[in-house]
Amino acid sequence: MRVIITGGLGFIGSHLVDSLSKKNHDIMILTKTLSKKSNIQKLNKNTMIKKIDMTNFQKVEKVIESFKPNIIIHLAGNTSHSKSFERPLQDVDSNIKTTLFMLEKIKQLKIPCRFILGSTFIVIGKPKKLPVNEDTPCNPTTIYGTNRLASEHLCKIYHELYGINTNIFRITNSYGPREQIIPNKNAVNFLMYKAFKKEKITIFNKGEFFRDLIYVDDVISGINTIISKGKAGELYWISSGEKTWFKKFAKTLQKMTGCKIDYPKTPNYTKKVDVGNFVVNNSKLKKLGWMPKNSINEGIEKTLEFFSTNQK
Repeated sequence: MRVIITGGLGFIGSHLVDSLSKKNHDIMILTKTLSKKSNIQKLNKNTMIKKIDMTNFQKVEKVIESFKPNIIIHLAGNTSHSKSFERPLQDVDSNIKTTLFMLEKIKQLKIPCRFILGSTFIVIGKPKKLPVNEDTPCNPTTIYGTNRLASEHLCKIYHELYGINTNIFRITNSYGPREQIIPNKNAVNFLMYKAFKKEKITIFNKGEFFRDLIYVDDVISGINTIISKGKAGELYWISSGEKTWFKKFAKTLQKMTGCKIDYPKTPNYTKKVDVGNFVVNNSKLKKLGWMPKNSINEGIEKTLEFFSTNQK
């Protein structure tokens, strides 16, 4: 199988590359920067890296035409809520136009090529009913979430109108090794890293809310299940299916690391865009034979161990 993975040096992308390269697939990684090249554990002869701006459609077109992929897994794009508000037009370019271009290019190709889009729980907005599932209405509260949802709709349109084999997977709050340690990128990993450094961690709303946290290894096994068994045109949630209360999460970090916890007043901005309590019914993906294996405590321990081994 010939696979293009956009954003293949990032958090999810690099773990997926490691997994697929063990199966001897030919892999082309498309990445905006080589700064995360160390995320790939071992580059084999079947894995190539191409530095490219995904909004440079002429260059992307040449790569697709020359590599002739059987599958494109699109993970690249802006994933920061704050940046989507600061630069909304750039977010459209990064998250919508890139998806549309690749779908249009696949339509023109003479060989069949699947397109799998990585999406996010943020497209839901503030759910009115829990647990969320694939049929839950979407009402995103951020520009980032709106643009991701638009990309999902494009996948559906190109499947229904042109017969392109598309899949979408939505990930809940994922965490684990290799994620960037910045608060507006992945708050869960950021909190774990601050706890690891024995710095004070900040939890809003007194920790009286829950989220569906999933360890990165379970995300990758979920994506692999969709690659091998996913039905054309379908959307799948990748989640733990478990409620993690943040007060308990913070106490667990405190117990494991000795960090202190602060419960400040929730900023008005956060109140406006926060999705609130969130948990997903992941039975659709489980019916394909997938099952998450890492408990929250196991995931925290593995992430802290990674920090201990790899962080300065």
